[in-house]
Amino acid sequence: MGRFIEGKVRGQLSLLPTSLDDYVEEDNPVRVIDVFIEELDLGALGFDGVVPASTGRPGYHPSTLLKLYLYGYLNRVQSSRRLEREANRNVEVMWLTGRLAPDFKTIADFRRDNGTAIQAVCTKFVHICADLGLFRHAVAAIDGAKFKAVNSRDRNFTRGKLKRRMEQITASIGRYLEAIDAADLQEGERAEEKVTRLVDRVAAMRTRLAELRDLEQQVREAPNKQISLTDPDSRAMATNMRGASIVGYNVQAAVDTEHHLIVAHEVTNVVVDRTLLAPMAAKAKSAMRTETIEAFADRGYFSGEQLLACEKIGVTPFVPKPRTSNARVAGRFDKEDFDYLVEKDMYRCPAGELLPFRMTSMEGNQTFRIYWSSNCADCKLKTRCTPSKERRVRRWEHEHVVDATRRRLDAHPDAMIVRRRTVEHPFGTLKAWMGHTHFLTKGIENVSTEMSLNVLAYNMKRMISMLGVKPLIATIRA
Repeated sequence: MGRFIEGKVRGQLSLLPTSLDDYVEEDNPVRVIDVFIEELDLGALGFDGVVPASTGRPGYHPSTLLKLYLYGYLNRVQSSRRLEREANRNVEVMWLTGRLAPDFKTIADFRRDNGTAIQAVCTKFVHICADLGLFRHAVAAIDGAKFKAVNSRDRNFTRGKLKRRMEQITASIGRYLEAIDAADLQEGERAEEKVTRLVDRVAAMRTRLAELRDLEQQVREAPNKQISLTDPDSRAMATNMRGASIVGYNVQAAVDTEHHLIVAHEVTNVVVDRTLLAPMAAKAKSAMRTETIEAFADRGYFSGEQLLACEKIGVTPFVPKPRTSNARVAGRFDKEDFDYLVEKDMYRCPAGELLPFRMTSMEGNQTFRIYWSSNCADCKLKTRCTPSKERRVRRWEHEHVVDATRRRLDAHPDAMIVRRRTVEHPFGTLKAWMGHTHFLTKGIENVSTEMSLNVLAYNMKRMISMLGVKPLIATIRA
């Protein structure tokens, strides 16, 4: 085989390095994992088994299993069975664990039993980044993404799904009963076999219909009117405007706009993002260790209550307001075409008429002030303004926070571009790492632990790319 690079003969004896350390280069990322975990106080973080029991069979130290997991998530090996195989054949893992090879059950139990502590380790790494001064600008982009759970759509039920499914089964039972009546008019063994087969199918469908009626009762009693049988905490969620959906979790993340590190994350089964802006901004502010931060989010997070909550905790939000009125679509003036005069507490319409304050109204726990003019009937622009007797403008009692947010966005027209290029790439990367099935565990607590390991691996890889292995090791030890 001339002119080719040839390998060694398998039976040839050779002198291998006497030390396992010689197989792992000085700039190998596995050394970062080792130093980072060795520097942690695992007992203070809440890990079980830090102090060994005085009786019974000795167990593995938590640091060994944590190193194994972090290595796995850093190299896209999340399964406990695959980690067991890697521990027996991977030189880097042998170096990291001291040639220990736990079985898959021990590995899986460690992740399940130390969820809160593993999430604390993820937070600890973000604190290291904060100590380096990486978050001086204190700007975070917030977004959510839907991740698949271990629950197929066929095992998730809502009232609408159950109604459609029961209607389909009822219609099928009717067709089979008609087929039985037709077969009864025929003679012979084949006709009898067909009738027997159809009767069995009808019985099976009636059993399934009874099961669905039981599920319907459970759905009515469920707090959010849906249930998932495989993973009870997962929910059916729309993934785009065309109606496509998955059964999974809504993962929230706040990403630093300068270094693209995930500073805070949370796994929720809340279907929409409207109530999550202030909680995520507060977590990002705490993680970045700053007094104030700026938070960029898309229009799905817009809520007057959330903007007000952000203002109270030192968060400056940049969130565009969605268009909920059909006035502009119908060719009429929108509320934004009316100018609010703060000194006079009045609105000025596009025709120049003043709309004074008239009354207040309550909607839920919100108070609205309502303005209108008595001169709308004679206005030349009335057809472009309102089909009613007069145009009424409603103003929330804390509308000033909405106005301030709109002015900030007008002053920073590239804010949404920064948000998109900051936060959407980490989500795409994490989904690629996790594979088509996304989560491997069940229950929101276990899924949160799994997500924390992914986020920790992402942030560590990002820091290695920014600083390099040796400088990062020196920083962790400092």
